Formats: sequence, structure tokens, C-alpha cells
Amino acid sequence: MPSASFSSSRSYVRRSRRKGGHRIPLPSRTQSSEPCESVPCPNNVTGSAMAATACAGPSGSGGGGSPPVPAAAPATTAGTCSLPARKRPRTSLSQGVDVCNVSQYLQYELPDEVLLCILSHLTERDLCRVAQVCKRFNTIANDTELWKSLYQSVFEYDTPLMHPAPCQFEFVAPDECEADNPWKESFRQLYYGIHVRPNYRPKKDSRIKHYNTIRAALEYVEERGGGSSTPATSASTGASSTITSTSTSSACSCGTSACSCRRASTSSTAPAPALVFVHAGLYQEECLAIDTDVQLIGCAPGNVAESVVLEREAESTLTFAEGANRAYAGHMTLKFSPDATSTMQHHKHYCLEVSDNCSPTVDHCIIRSASVVGAAVCVSGAGANPVIKHCDISDCENVGLYVTDYAQGAYQDNEISRNALAGIWVKNFANPIMRRNHIHHGRDVGIFTFENGLGYFEGNDIHNNRIAGFEVKAGANPTVVHCEIHHGQTGGIYVHESGLGQFIDNKIHSNNFAGVWITSNSNPTIRRNEIYNGHQGGVYIFGEGRGLIEHNNIYGNALAGIQIRTNSDPIVRHNKIHHGQHGGIYVHEKGQGLIEENEVYANTLAGVWITTGSTPVLRRNRIHSGKQVGVYFYDNGHGKLEDNDIFNHLYSGVQIRTGSNPVIRGNKIWGGQNGGVLVYNGGLGLLEQNEIFDNAMAGVWIKTDSNPTLKRNKIFDGRDGGICIFNGGKGVLEENDIFRNAQAGVLISTQSHPVLRRNRIFDGHAAGVEITNNATATLEHNQIFNNRFGGLCLASGVSPLVRGNKIFSNQDAVEKAVGGGQCLYKISSYTSFPMHDFYRCQTCNTTDRNAICVNCIKTCHSGHDVEFIRHDRFFCDCGAGTLSNQCQLQGEPTQDTDTLYDSAAPMESHTLMVN
Repeated sequence: MPSASFSSSRSYVRRSRRKGGHRIPLPSRTQSSEPCESVPCPNNVTGSAMAATACAGPSGSGGGGSPPVPAAAPATTAGTCSLPARKRPRTSLSQGVDVCNVSQYLQYELPDEVLLCILSHLTERDLCRVAQVCKRFNTIANDTELWKSLYQSVFEYDTPLMHPAPCQFEFVAPDECEADNPWKESFRQLYYGIHVRPNYRPKKDSRIKHYNTIRAALEYVEERGGGSSTPATSASTGASSTITSTSTSSACSCGTSACSCRRASTSSTAPAPALVFVHAGLYQEECLAIDTDVQLIGCAPGNVAESVVLEREAESTLTFAEGANRAYAGHMTLKFSPDATSTMQHHKHYCLEVSDNCSPTVDHCIIRSASVVGAAVCVSGAGANPVIKHCDISDCENVGLYVTDYAQGAYQDNEISRNALAGIWVKNFANPIMRRNHIHHGRDVGIFTFENGLGYFEGNDIHNNRIAGFEVKAGANPTVVHCEIHHGQTGGIYVHESGLGQFIDNKIHSNNFAGVWITSNSNPTIRRNEIYNGHQGGVYIFGEGRGLIEHNNIYGNALAGIQIRTNSDPIVRHNKIHHGQHGGIYVHEKGQGLIEENEVYANTLAGVWITTGSTPVLRRNRIHSGKQVGVYFYDNGHGKLEDNDIFNHLYSGVQIRTGSNPVIRGNKIWGGQNGGVLVYNGGLGLLEQNEIFDNAMAGVWIKTDSNPTLKRNKIFDGRDGGICIFNGGKGVLEENDIFRNAQAGVLISTQSHPVLRRNRIFDGHAAGVEITNNATATLEHNQIFNNRFGGLCLASGVSPLVRGNKIFSNQDAVEKAVGGGQCLYKISSYTSFPMHDFYRCQTCNTTDRNAICVNCIKTCHSGHDVEFIRHDRFFCDCGAGTLSNQCQLQGEPTQDTDTLYDSAAPMESHTLMVN
């Protein structure tokens, strides 16, 4: 006898998927005028009495012919018509009609509601047979609510569970399902399973197997075929079509076209694994070790996983061993709750254990462990390659997920939270794939890879863990991409003790400590990450750490964007480091590193700090728009600054102080709102082949016992002087071009003594070289020409050593103004300071800060009590209108203040010395 078919496509009308559209409209009993055409039925059908009666022909054999069609009613007179076949007077069986009339009555006359009531008492096999009788029976027997009721009595699910392939199960809402009858289609796909349903009595004629324990069900599976269901060994031979449909897929259960679970495809002829439904209940006494292809799935209304609980107090709750290549466990709770009074060691006991050479799928499980040692889930050994997805591994008193000893596997869309130790451990060359997991609020680290652990971590959300979100240690080398690591109670990523790893395209933010820590000879790659809003720094490299830090966007951190210290030597390149609440890059305590082609801007303190014996190399960076200094060397900070573009800082572009001795070569230092380069408090350094221009104050300041060397620089277009040396400053200036500056090309003042050799000082808007205030200098073989106020201007009492200089073609505007009887303020205003004789007027009560030019003394202060002060640089206060008498040689007075004899002092950085 052919098996009854669960096919739902026969004689179906395609329906809309809109909600409520799955119940097939029943034929109208008032409109049809034709008898229902019967559908041939298989011979020797032995189903229910009703089905057998309905199929029976005149010989009672049910041979494939249609039941007799009643003769047409005789013609009637005008004004009358025959009733449709369904409206003819019902015939009672008590009238002695033959079997054909009984068949006709059942097929055409019995009300739909009565048929539905009768069919609701049938088993699934008999219901399929009834559907083969005729079109009307087929329509009614495929009623959606009828199958829903039957389905929920067997499987208990509130929503149809589709099983398109081995180890793949998915609840699909009825109005989203493509099948005409979702409940029947799910029944067809799940029919070959057997059930664990303690103390349940199935219908009398049901072929579905039921057992009281999981162990008994598994023993039945082993007896019937060792774990694989076939048409010959299934729980019901009527389910052969189901087995055929579910055995043609590969073992992969990723559910996507881009599979990444590393599973090899299986033959299309492989039989489907046995299917065991575990109904609601607490299963405590069963120790389950599975080494065959069997699928265990929870079965209950409501939240399935919460209703089906497997719990053990000793030994692992569920173990998959070698041979379980297409095994499955899903929609259940796995608990390991060891007896607190027991002396048994539980460090190798788990809720879920996956060992060598097996590849089960674990799906939608709740996993809880009360053991204070070990882990809730352990995957270990070569060939261990599970798929663990949509599971909740939380509130465990140990590690959540532990992958070790060359194990692999795919772990995706899991919730891993509030565990006492790490959410995930990866160790000893284990190489898992972990995607889209939510790992949070752990009482330890989020993910810990150590002792050569590997792994690919993509799209995970890791946050609010007590220690680092991701820790890498002892040769571990994970790949972490597109993850979000945030709000850690300490740091975001911690790489130490020779850890490696690639961290690419992640968002790392809002952690209490640094976003990334690298230390103790670790060498990770940090690439294209967003590292921002940290409560401390962005990237912190210390204790001989290394690493490649490139193409990251680092901003808004409370401390330095990148900090390098204690002999660490990373490569930092192509990053954007900006809008920090502190500095940009901080290198200290003998830090090193190659820092190149970064953009460092808009930080609150210095763009780059280099201090305490550090020697980094900075090349081709753009360092700009800072709220203090661009690059700040202090307390013996050294290193190289080459080919950088440093501009638009509130303080100097570069500051060098307190023993620092950097090499600054080939840079552009410009647009500063203060000076270009400031060397002070014993600073040193070699400044070579730089372009220093368009700064609001002097291009280079040298003061307070500093002694740098400046060679072959171009210092031009300054809005103040070119080079200002004062307060005991020294230095060697060789072969520089100094031109087009608003004040003196070189100003030497207050006991300073530099050496100037072979420089070209020209086209200045004031003097070429001015020496004043008891300073001196050595000037050898310089060319000083075409400067407005003269070539070399010496104040009273100044005697420099001058040898071999060429001073020519200077404009001498000061002497021309004096000779023409002009007030010197007319040629200087209050922005420059020509050098000439200046006086004070006792009659006008001038102070020590006032100066009056010789022509104003002769004209405006004629007959006053005046005194000669000295020959020095000044502007005329009489012409500026700051005295009581109005200048007779000048026009309208200006809003000026007292004369300043030197250029304004630069702003020194008061950057914090600690980070």
C-alpha cells in the first residue's frame, strides 16, 4: 500500500499571504450545481471507517473510479427549475439506500461543519487519506485551523516550526510562510521525529513514537539505525516523503549562502539524522553523551527553551563526542548545578561539552552553570567544530564559553553576559569564528585569548565588562573586525605579554581607561578603528610595547590620543588624532616609535609631547589648529621631526626646553598665532632646512641659556621678527635665508651671544640685524641687504665681533626721516622699532617707558627740560600721542601704549607634565 502523503500542493489554490489568508474557503453549499468530482484513492486503503466508506465504489474495492453521478432531474414546466445537487432533499440512511447513495450523502450532503468536527478526531495519516477522496474532502481536510489543532496537540508549538534541512529549525509566522498550509507543512517536515513526553498517552491509531525519558528515545534511535532516520527506520512509514525532503542538504546549518563554519559538504544521499522532540519538563537524572547523528529539540508552548530543562549535579549535562557530526540540540535549557556539599572535582564538568571530531549544532539554548570552576560550555580538541547560535550563556559562576586545543566552530548571535569569569576564553591554537555575539556586564574580561589562541571575531557588541572588553596575551593572535567595544569598567582592548592580533574597523569608545593598551613586547595591528570618548587615553603603549597603529580615527579622549612610554616602539601612521581634551600624542620615559603621515589637530593641549629621554621619529605629519603648542619637547625630550606641516596653533608651532635636543628638519612651521619655534630654558636642538613663515610673532625665539643650531632654514613673512635671541640666549645660525619679516631679521638682546655665519638677511620691513641691551654676537660672512631701516643696527654700548659680512643696498629709512625733519613714528607707527637716539622730557613728566625722537625734541619739546637716554630701538611716544602735548610733526593721535624696546615675549606652554 502506498504511504499516505503529506503533500499540500495537490488541488491547492494559490492564496495571498496576508494575515488570515491561510484558511481555505469552503465550497458554497448554495451555489454549486455540479457534483464534486472524486479523487482516485489507493487500493486496499485501511484507514478510518469514514475514509474507507467514502472511497468505496459499487464493488467495495475502492478501485480508482469515480462514484456514480446522480441522473439529471426530469425537465419541469415553465416557472420551475430543479434544485442543485447539493440542495436536493437529504436521504436518510434508514431508508435502505445502497452504498453509493451513502457515498453520495457523505460527499455532497453532509454539512461542512459536521465534516470538520469528524475530521478533527482523526490522526494525521487518516486525514491525509481523507484528502484523497474527492475535491471537497481535499479542501476540508486541508483546513488551516484543523491542522493547527492537530499540530499543537502533537508538537505544542504556538508557531509553525520549519525544518528545511538537517540541523536547521526556524519558527515562521503563519502569515509569513510560503506554504499554503503552514501547520501542515511543518507537520510534514517534523513527522519523522519521535517524542519524549513523560506520562503522555497519544491517540490510539497514531504512529508517532512517544517515550518517557530521553535515554529511552536515544536507545530506540540506536536500535533502529544508529542515529539516522530512513524510510525503513523512521518512527512512522507514512513519513517517507519527509525523510526524502530533509536528507538532501549538506551538514552546514549556517542558514546563509556565505557559509563560514568550515564544514565540509556531505553527500546528497546521506540520510537525515534522527529527530527527538523533548517536551516540557525537568530532566535531571539523565547523563547524555551523544556520539551519533541525532537531533534533540525542545517542544513546548510559549518560551520553549525555558520549559524544557536538562540539569545535572555531577558530570557534564550534555556531551557531544566523536561521531556526532550532524547532531543538534536546540530550544532547551542546559544547567549544571553541582551539589555544594559534594567533594567531586568539577573543573572538567560543563553544561555543554563538545569534544574531538564532532560538529553538532546548538541553537536557541539557555545555558547556566553554578560551578565555580571550569566553564559553562567547553569546546576542545582537534576536529571539534560545532555551530553554537542564538544561545543565552549568562549568570554562570565561571567562564561562559571556553574554546581550546585546536578546536574550531562557528559561534553567532549568542547572548553572553553577567558571568563571574571571562565571557569567552580562546586558548592553545583554538580558532573559532564568532559573529554578532552580545558580550556584556561580565565580572571579568569580555573575551580572553591567550596561550596562542586564535579566532575570527566579527560584529560583536562587547561592553560593560569589569576588566578589558578584549584581552590578548601570550602569543595569542585573534582577528577582530567590525566589533563595538565600549563602556568597559577598565580598558577596551588589552594586549600584553607578547600578544598579537589584528583589530580592524572596530568602534572602541567610552571606556574608563584607555581604549587600547599594548605592553610587554606585544605587537598587534590596530587599523581603521574609531577610538573615541575614552575617560582616559585613546591608545596607550608602554612597557616595551610595539604595534602597528594605522588609519584610525582617535578623538574626544580625556587624556592623550596616543601615549608611548617606557621603551615602547610602535609604528603610528595615517591616523587622525583630534579634538582630544588633553594632548594628541604623548611620548615620554624613553618612548620611541615611528610616527608618520598622521593628522593631529584641534587638541586642547600640545599636538605632540616628547619628554624624559624619548626619541621618536615624526615624519610627514600634519599637526595643526591646536589650542596650545604644535610639538613640545621638554625635560630631555629628543627625537626627529622631519617633513611635517605644523601650523595654526595658539602657542608656538614647536617648543624646545630643559635639555631637549631634537633634530627638526625639512618642516613647514607657519600660521601660528604666536611664534614659530621657541627654544628656552636650556633647550638645544638642530633646526635644519625648515620653512618658518607667516607667524604672528617671531619665526624663531631663542632665550634663557638655550643653544640651538639653525642651518639652511628659510624664515620669512613673519608678522614680527625673523629670529629673536634674548635673556642669555645663544645658538649658531648658519646659511639661513631670513627675509620679508615685519620686524628685525635678527634681534639680539639682553646679554645674549649667538654666532651668525653665512646667512642672508634681506627684504626686511625693519632692520636686518639689531643688537641691543648689552648683548653681543659673532657675525661672520653674512649678507645683509635691502632692509628698510638699515643693515646692522647697534645700540649704545654694544660691540659685536664682525668679520667678512656684506652689508649693502639697505634703504636707511630712519636716517632719511631724521634728515627730513619727520617724527620717527611716521615711519614706524607702533608696530616696529627703528633704532636711533631717543630722549625723555622732564617737563612733560615722561616715564622710563617713554621715548621721544630727536625731531620731536627739537620741535615739540623745544625749551623743555630734556635728557638724552641712548641710541636704541624704540618708537616715538610723542608722535604716538601718548604724552600730554600733541605732536606738532604728526597727524591725529593713535590709541597707543608705552614704547616696548623688545618684541613681545612668546607664550610658553604650561602643559601638564603627566598624563
